[in-house]
Amino acid sequence: MIRWGVSPIGWANDDLPALGAGTTLDTILSDARAIGFDGIELGHLFPRDPAILAPIMAAHGLATIGGWYGMRLLERDAEAEIDAMTPHLDLLAGVAGGIVIVAETSNSTHVNGASPLNRPPRLPADAWPEFSRRLDQVAAHVASRGMLLAYHHHLGTVVETVDDLDRLLANTGPAVGLTIDTGHARYGGIDPAAVVRDWPKRIFHVHAKDVRPDRHVATLRTGGSFLDGVAAGIFTTPGDGEYDFAPLIAALQGINYGGWIVIEAEQDPAMADPRAYAASGFVTMRRLVDR
Repeated sequence: MIRWGVSPIGWANDDLPALGAGTTLDTILSDARAIGFDGIELGHLFPRDPAILAPIMAAHGLATIGGWYGMRLLERDAEAEIDAMTPHLDLLAGVAGGIVIVAETSNSTHVNGASPLNRPPRLPADAWPEFSRRLDQVAAHVASRGMLLAYHHHLGTVVETVDDLDRLLANTGPAVGLTIDTGHARYGGIDPAAVVRDWPKRIFHVHAKDVRPDRHVATLRTGGSFLDGVAAGIFTTPGDGEYDFAPLIAALQGINYGGWIVIEAEQDPAMADPRAYAASGFVTMRRLVDR
């Protein structure tokens, strides 16, 4: 049975803190609960001590779905990575957060406002075996702690395109699952529905956000960064852009997907009211699933 969640990034952006600056955690959680979400992912406003966070989440009646972790496996081995991510895993374990959303960020450009969106980092062919081996080791450790590692393909990282994603899946084992993100997929040339059909056992998590391709093209044309694109509105909530979610929903139902679908609307909250956009996306996706 699908569970419905939301990302706090529409209220307070992790990569661009100026977007949503001054927003309180209580506002985010109160809005999420009022809309009707079952849970929410972590963001930079959430306490990192489970003894503090757990009662806050309980008071709002929301599950902690999981949270983002930026790996640096191109710089350090799996053992060092596991040591570095242990506080994050301890936090998730302490609040029953089961999804560890990861991406390789040691050479990523998505948080660099001076780096053009059209110049993402690339991983040489001879680097994939070792990267994949390390990722398998980290995923096995995450699984041993009772959680799922869900790799997030992401603009401005070494896993951005359909070829990158194919290499990742072909070179890693079943403990390395995916966070399918419709927005990043659309701009990376990835068909989410095809990935679900081709790799059903690797679909651990879903991020649902819509796209405005004209704004993406404008960002590329002017040499803008990923952060410039976000501020310009290359992403929006489901139903407000040009992505057709129906094939993805059909594919997920075809594999009896029973995980989280997380609504995202990664844009400037001063221009797009986060509560209204999250609620609209929720209604759009629920209608598709119910149909």
